[in-house]
Amino acid sequence: MENIFIIGGASYNSVITLDEFPEAVPQTIHNCHFNETIGNTGAGKALALSKLDFNTTFHSLIGTDSFGKKVISFLQEPNLNFIYDFDPKGTERHLNIMNSRGERISIFMNPSSETPEIDYLKFEKDLKKADYTVVNITNYCRYLLPICKQLNKEVWTDLHDYDGKNQYHQDFIDAADYIFLSSDNLPDYKSFMKEQIVNGKKLVVCTHGKGGATAYTKNQEWIEVSIIKSYSIDNTNGAGDSFFAGFLYGFSKGYKTKKCMQYGTITAGLCIESRMITSNKLGKTLIEREYLKYYDK
Repeated sequence: MENIFIIGGASYNSVITLDEFPEAVPQTIHNCHFNETIGNTGAGKALALSKLDFNTTFHSLIGTDSFGKKVISFLQEPNLNFIYDFDPKGTERHLNIMNSRGERISIFMNPSSETPEIDYLKFEKDLKKADYTVVNITNYCRYLLPICKQLNKEVWTDLHDYDGKNQYHQDFIDAADYIFLSSDNLPDYKSFMKEQIVNGKKLVVCTHGKGGATAYTKNQEWIEVSIIKSYSIDNTNGAGDSFFAGFLYGFSKGYKTKKCMQYGTITAGLCIESRMITSNKLGKTLIEREYLKYYDK
């Protein structure tokens, strides 16, 4: 089993699913699907990667409250070591409003502290043994980046819906060797991807929701994959993190970029069929069977 260290992003979320987003007028909505579950980008990656048999160490912030206990309970999984610091602001919470097309309005009801008091040197042991290091863009994680550099650790990061100019992301962009992001707020994503490879990044991958995904390699090669249409949308929360996990699973096997993206497409597809942040069915056996079904024909 390969070791992976992930830092940043665990919350306890309320999720409301409607056929359509409500109009911006006063109204009463009598019917919806509602559930509460763990969320956020670090938790999504950690759960998916642990199910794919990575020996996963995941750090995040939680509160000394009932929601923090619920986060801990969700992360009691094989291959997953959840370590945490207590946030004086309490456990991060989001309200996600989803529609039938998988689109989302996310409201941060209780964001985490941006600069909590943490002894970052305590992570050195886990970083040294990690085969892969994933630093999410939660603000407190940026202070680990200098330690990653000192230890010569390659950094994987996920910029999510970066718009190409928000300075909040710059520390993570500068430190990363492998960058993932969404094109939601970045129509000219190819220019950004080219720029990052010119700046020395090893790989940039951009997802497009129903439009599939695009990779640009250090060899200046463009690679495109489409979604698998037979996966039906139930809930898209966590799909990007599952794509990331599937890609990294393929990468750890030494597969070429396109095959890695195909594994990412499978794990994302399994995710959207679940109301959880990652599919409870996810595992190596399943995704290998799905790969044979959809790609090895």
